[in-house]
Amino acid sequence: MDDAKTIVLRRKEERRLRGGHLWIFSNEVDTQRSPLTALAPGERADILDHAGKPLGTALVNPHSLICARLISRKTGVKPTAGWFEKRLRRALALRKETLSDCGSFYRLVFGESDGLPGLIVDRFGEVLVGQLNTAGMDARRAEIEQALNAVLAPRSILWRNDSSVRQLEGLSQEVIEGSGEMPDTVTVEEGELSYSIDLAAGQKTGWYFDQVANRRRTRPLLGRCRRVLDLYCYHGAWGLQAARAGAESVVCVDSSATAIEAVRRHAEANGLSDRVEAMQANAERFLDGLLAEKARFDAVIVDPPAFAPRAKDVRQALKAYRRLNEKALRLIEPGGLLISMTCSAHIQEERFETVLLQAARHIDRDLQILMRLEQGPDHPVHPAIPETRYLKGRVARVLPSF
Repeated sequence: MDDAKTIVLRRKEERRLRGGHLWIFSNEVDTQRSPLTALAPGERADILDHAGKPLGTALVNPHSLICARLISRKTGVKPTAGWFEKRLRRALALRKETLSDCGSFYRLVFGESDGLPGLIVDRFGEVLVGQLNTAGMDARRAEIEQALNAVLAPRSILWRNDSSVRQLEGLSQEVIEGSGEMPDTVTVEEGELSYSIDLAAGQKTGWYFDQVANRRRTRPLLGRCRRVLDLYCYHGAWGLQAARAGAESVVCVDSSATAIEAVRRHAEANGLSDRVEAMQANAERFLDGLLAEKARFDAVIVDPPAFAPRAKDVRQALKAYRRLNEKALRLIEPGGLLISMTCSAHIQEERFETVLLQAARHIDRDLQILMRLEQGPDHPVHPAIPETRYLKGRVARVLPSF
């Protein structure tokens, strides 16, 4: 895998790469001059335009729709442990500059945005949890571990290689312990609160660091609300922050029994059990029950999983977002707050805001947008790759129409 092959693009297919993008799709390759069948998953290749001009070095997977991802604008680059170390140090420098109040809890590597396509690494103090989501990164786990140990000397590394993205790459889904001894749990510190997380069994890499900045921004508003409903709560980070900020009653809802057990445990550990109630239920059916009871809240947080993991899912996802948010809006007292999020990369921000407006107008409510929310700086956006700006949200004041 040390000797680079060559991929030649079809005429005019280099324009997106020259514009800053990193992906090469299989239908952009001149397969007569560079057959993809001659390449093995994980190999590196020099990328040339149709005239033979160099475009960079990529890691390849001929069996994937995205058949190659640039790792450098130079050809002949070898992603050794030393090469990974340089990229990791650059990523770490960004986090140290922008996350001075987050200690050592953050996303260290965010794939393409950090020049490491297919690699995700989250830092939990002395423990690292990563995902190798492409064949190119999966084939270089040893070099990546060596580089991580050189940069941070972690106590242990866990690979949560169980994301659905790996299926698109033809990779198996598995959880692998890397170097070091993995503890049973780690403690995440966020603001004044702490959470005990089982990294091997939690969702994704264990914690949603992308929402830390949003929870911090909205905390003063939630602290002025008496009753708060936190839907799709996972371990209760939104709801517990609201309770600590001053909310008198918080209801956290999630379909996972494990998540609800964690909410109760975290509420007790942080001295908030008297303010926080955790309910295992389907969020939308729970909303239906609340509406039947004519329940009311001063704030409702709607933070569901991605409804549109693929572009073809967008139409149905928009309907689901509208239906869900309309039910949430019906529960909110006049002057109360709706915090609504989408983590679907294929949902454009403007369309999401339009859905919220449509939901409000359908039930004769007006909205005042107070904040626009997005992923934190440890999830930087690559300006040429819209998919890296996946998290969008709104904080809206809900009023009866006038």
